Amino acid sequence: MGRCPIRNNIRKMRFLAGEITQQELADRTGVTRQTIHAIEAAKYSPSLELAFRIAAVFGAPLEEVFQYAPEQELD
Repeated sequence: MGRCPIRNNIRKMRFLAGEITQQELADRTGVTRQTIHAIEAAKYSPSLELAFRIAAVFGAPLEEVFQYAPEQELD
């Protein structure tokens, strides 16, 4: 197995949004800081609802924050 197939730009977007912390993003989306950390590190795929909440914090479309990238080498 490996990393999850959902990639994200959360770290970059946090920086561009005035360097908001993982804790602040967690507070604004109703999850723990550990959850944000795991999503950011691509160790956990967020629910669709949480993905939309994270995108809403940044005022960005979902596709700008998250990308689906299945592993190609499994063929």
